[in-house]
Amino acid sequence: MGRQDTAPGASAAIGAALYGLATRAARRLPRDMSLTSAATLATLDRTGPRRITDLAAVEGVTQPAMTALVRVMEESGLVERRGDASDKRVTLVCLTEAGASYVRTRRQAGVHAFERLIGELASDEVEALMAALPALKHLAELESQDREGPKQRPGGRSAGSR
Repeated sequence: MGRQDTAPGASAAIGAALYGLATRAARRLPRDMSLTSAATLATLDRTGPRRITDLAAVEGVTQPAMTALVRVMEESGLVERRGDASDKRVTLVCLTEAGASYVRTRRQAGVHAFERLIGELASDEVEALMAALPALKHLAELESQDREGPKQRPGGRSAGSR
């Protein structure tokens, strides 16, 4: 459903600008935990409880690595493991209140950093960013869908299977 009539190079130029901004933003984040740990907490905050195997796939790490990461975050009080009410064989990783608070604090620090920078832009540049907000939000949704893969339907079948 992408646009084929985009000006040549526009997608690459926009992609390069967004990538550069994202990497600079990541470098400004507190170094109190790994990016994978922080991303895992953010995933749990956004999607709710998940299996370790699902988290490993979403975050691009092995299942043993995610198991070790969850163990450390559990010892820190950021996550907890709970049984799945619908399937007693399944254990889900859940965000604790401390984990949710950490995610909110980290997100707010990032928002404040960008607010400060946006405050230095000219008013026409701020207006251009405001006009781009719907597209940026949609881009974030598409990235999230791409990273998390097809959504599971009840019964364990993905949206694309028959």
